[in-house]
Amino acid sequence: MDSLTEALLSGAAPDDIGRYALPTQYRAAHLLAADIGMFDGVSDPDVRKSLHVGSVPMPELAPDEVVVAVMASSINYNTVWSATFEPVPTFGFLKRHARQGGWAARHDLPYQIVGSDASGVVVRAGSGVRHWKPGDHVVASCVQVDDQEPATHADAMLGTGQRIWGYETNFGGLAHYAVVRASQLLPKPPHLTWEESASVLLTAATSYRMLVSDNGARIKQGDIVLVWGATGGLGAYAVQMVKNAGGIPVGVVGSEHKAAALRRLGCDVVIDRSEIGLGDDSAPGPERTIELGKRLGREIRRQVGEDPHVVFDYVGRATFGISVFVVRKGGTVVTCGSSTGYDHHFDNRYLWMNLKKVIGSHAANLQEQAECNRLFRLGHLAPVLSDVFPLDEVGEAARLVQLNRHIGKVGVLCLAPEEGLGVTDPALRERIGAARLNPLRGLGATPRPAQGALS
Repeated sequence: MDSLTEALLSGAAPDDIGRYALPTQYRAAHLLAADIGMFDGVSDPDVRKSLHVGSVPMPELAPDEVVVAVMASSINYNTVWSATFEPVPTFGFLKRHARQGGWAARHDLPYQIVGSDASGVVVRAGSGVRHWKPGDHVVASCVQVDDQEPATHADAMLGTGQRIWGYETNFGGLAHYAVVRASQLLPKPPHLTWEESASVLLTAATSYRMLVSDNGARIKQGDIVLVWGATGGLGAYAVQMVKNAGGIPVGVVGSEHKAAALRRLGCDVVIDRSEIGLGDDSAPGPERTIELGKRLGREIRRQVGEDPHVVFDYVGRATFGISVFVVRKGGTVVTCGSSTGYDHHFDNRYLWMNLKKVIGSHAANLQEQAECNRLFRLGHLAPVLSDVFPLDEVGEAARLVQLNRHIGKVGVLCLAPEEGLGVTDPALRERIGAARLNPLRGLGATPRPAQGALS
């Protein structure tokens, strides 16, 4: 173990951390460019075969970057995409990024360190960094932007230079150390553990932009919000945000096990997708879509009395046509992803003749992430962590997500030697209560295999 890591794990004072040399090598979960094509013709591209954990070189630090000692990270679906090399190998992103030259050239390597969430300790700051210093406890946003691009200053997500760290860039968060831009960092909520805080920012901030922000659906008191995949990371945070806004969440899940988890989150209406005939992740044809939409609409009206104002859809191909059909006249479908496929089909009559809206949403800008992070710091949002794995078992963690056998978020311990560390405000933690902070702990993976990503 290098001296910096030893100092961090032994509780070195913030002023001392910067005195230790960065290690020249560190452990990280990574993919190999040589493995591209390994799943060609394979029906089940098992991410455990493509995710490697081993030693990688420490990259040189740019002036606007920091090195974070990663105490914990978490699995997001983009790691599954990366590790299956679908829909495209992410090494292509690294090559395009590197064509900018300068510091960007570092990213084009024969390996990619993946992971788009992290909590940890700043151990080094570049010469151009103003607001962060060694010893700061931070969480890392997944969004990297070009602050010299005009569009970034209107909304960072509109900039052509916007990239998702650990997916479209190298040096991601599933590692002992990570290199991030200073503009990715926010203060770690002091009452949360390392693994809890590492399970928050990507998914919760994405849900915040989709539902709460002026760039999304702008939900309000009384809104009925249909949430597909309501016990996934995105969905479980969406349910909390709808409740906080005075709305009525309607959650769709795929098993009684997940329905029980959803009730723990306080969801008002819980619907098992098998009860409406949507039993797998395939896209229904046009007539079947309308039939399923009518069934779902009847069930929502039976339990709530009205059609939904908003549909929260990251599932994609298998659900999008139903979402467009079932949302009320003048309502909004907001989407941020397509875990069952990107080729969406819907009957446009139900969109244009009923004045419905579709909003595309992607991650969140730093202000939206800061507002979301503030809700966690105040205790108004709670982590939805259900399982935690060590870094050496990152393949197993990602496999859970790949097979949709997870609930909420799956955490990964990196430098943190055990769970429960990193809390610097125990009084707030005690006031909120452990049960409120961890509503999904103990449920773990769903007990039955379930291919797909509908949750």
